[in-house]
Amino acid sequence: MSTRSLEILTARLNRLPGIGIKSAQRLAYHILTLPEEEVAGLASALTEARTRIHYCPVCGNFTEEELCDICSDAKRDGSVICVVKEARDVSFMERMREFRGLYHVLGGTLSPMDGVGPDDIRIKELVERVKDGRVKEVILATNPDVEGEATAAYIAKQLRPLGVRTTRIAHGIPIGGNLEYVDEMTLFKAMENRREV
Repeated sequence: MSTRSLEILTARLNRLPGIGIKSAQRLAYHILTLPEEEVAGLASALTEARTRIHYCPVCGNFTEEELCDICSDAKRDGSVICVVKEARDVSFMERMREFRGLYHVLGGTLSPMDGVGPDDIRIKELVERVKDGRVKEVILATNPDVEGEATAAYIAKQLRPLGVRTTRIAHGIPIGGNLEYVDEMTLFKAMENRREV
């Protein structure tokens, strides 16, 4: 049984990342069973978040204020910038509670096949931040896929003339991982990024 409204709701939910058609249908049916005030609250929260949250003009992270919490924190180390692909990656990095530097969100990665070049992501802004002389190290924390590696290599090339230390996060076998289940590229990266003990 289906109605036009249910189909539209399911289709909208299906557009969300990680939500397949079956999950979208389950969510749609669940929403239909909620009290009207719950549905109104969900709709209101979606609209308010989309309206109030914007990108920090310095780093590109999500914020409701003029600057994000990290850029406005005087206790953070402004001499180290960690470069990530998306604003959500900042929260993933912050979960380890060890990094006390600043961030720079690119807003994507280089992908010539998809028409994304250097001018389409925030590389120029990163170079400008480094030019002021306060930054001593840039950590490239883009994903270990083709686009992420190409983006990291391009940024490293752009930063080389500025004399700033540029590092790349290590990639390899996860803690608790088993060699039997590790793909060749991950194993290669683990060997390439090995360190002395």
